[in-house]
Amino acid sequence: MQLQQMQDQLSRQQGIIEELQNDVSRMKQENLERYQDLDRRINSGAAPAATPDNSAGSGASGAATGAAAGAAAQQPAANSEPGDPAKEKLYYDAAFDLIKQKDFDKASQAFNAFLRKYPNSQYAGNAQYWLGEVNLAKGDLQGASQAFAQVSQKYPKHSKVPDSLYKLADVERRLGHTDKVKGILQQVVTQYPGTSAAQLAQRDLQKL
Repeated sequence: MQLQQMQDQLSRQQGIIEELQNDVSRMKQENLERYQDLDRRINSGAAPAATPDNSAGSGASGAATGAAAGAAAQQPAANSEPGDPAKEKLYYDAAFDLIKQKDFDKASQAFNAFLRKYPNSQYAGNAQYWLGEVNLAKGDLQGASQAFAQVSQKYPKHSKVPDSLYKLADVERRLGHTDKVKGILQQVVTQYPGTSAAQLAQRDLQKL
């Protein structure tokens, strides 16, 4: 009887484990599909879908966001200001809204201004990454390369690091720096296993 109970318990546990594994696999696939869709939208000039770390705050009105965007785009190089999460979010959302409007020139100016003004903001890592995407959309490969590289240099623990490294490899390939591409892709696969960027990097490595 005890043996039967143990077998029943083991069967239930195995069922739970299989269910969890299926959930994890589904989540990874969904993340990969979202990443690829976003990548296609940016490269085609389409407005990217809003995600939790880049969407505008619900309390920000269009007028306030537009005003912040104009101020950010015109902001000259200056010393960083003390942290103000509400103001930082407004400036960041304003810059990101310019991507949705496909105004990549102003978006680049706005993200650059934001990073000068709030280099230690909780949104700075995201801003640095999106600066790379905006420069890439503009066709500024050198600017994109610098922006993507600085994500891992300035914000090494940020969640955007694997994505930025993967995009850096893509930019270096476009620039003809094929000697750098393999090393960057291998870094993504080795240091960030299980991420969408690592899956894409592994795929690209197999094509090299």
